Amino acid sequence: MVEVVVVSAREFFMTCFLSANEIDVKKETIIEVGNTNGTFCGTVIKDKYLEKEDNLELPLLNIDRIANEKDIKVIEKNNGLADKALNDAKKFSKELELDMNFIDAYFNYDQSQLLFTFLSDNRVDFRDLAKKLAQKYKTRIELIQVGVRDKSKRVGGLGPCGLFLCCNSFLTDFNSVSINMAKNQMLALNPTKINGICGRLLCCLAYENDTYSELKKDLPKLGSVIETPVGSGKVSSVNVLKNTYSVDLKEKGIVEFNGENNESTK
Repeated sequence: MVEVVVVSAREFFMTCFLSANEIDVKKETIIEVGNTNGTFCGTVIKDKYLEKEDNLELPLLNIDRIANEKDIKVIEKNNGLADKALNDAKKFSKELELDMNFIDAYFNYDQSQLLFTFLSDNRVDFRDLAKKLAQKYKTRIELIQVGVRDKSKRVGGLGPCGLFLCCNSFLTDFNSVSINMAKNQMLALNPTKINGICGRLLCCLAYENDTYSELKKDLPKLGSVIETPVGSGKVSSVNVLKNTYSVDLKEKGIVEFNGENNESTK
């Protein structure tokens, strides 16, 4: 187990794990971290806790220090310049007729790098755009193409459950979500029900998938023909949470059975 904090940083475009480096930080603390691209700032969104090493990309970056008033003013100034650069990037890309939907821009602490994130359905040759931006802002330009899930994580919003998006509030990475997870939980395969606002499958489908798989081990498959204590029949429904299943018996109609002992519930 490793002691970590979770930090939201515009440079990483998503939340990330960091080592607290024995610095006393708490939720909402603004911190500074140094990496190969210079110094960047972020906000702690989860207090120190122990995380399994398997869930981390080691080695972790260390928090250098807690931001002071001067640092916060620099951050605010940089964010203002980044917003202006974002507008310029949109303007220049339109002039160059590039298929780019810009999402965000970020200056690192010393303005040695200007990072842009954008969406596009195709590969984009943005070399001319990068030259124009570099000429104007006199710094190193980096443009990163991201997916629709990344956009939802950055922009945020409310999910169909009525809560703030998981990706925007606590998820640090996007795990694979498959349609089989929805089938495993016997959900209606209706895109409006199982897709998030990003248009992709809901991340929360993965939360209970292992539990459903474990609970279904001792239950018969829907549609299968099985032998019961009162005769053979076709399984017409399965209730994983109640651990019961119903069988259509020709002579007795539909009878519900308990999954533990295969006895009738009536």
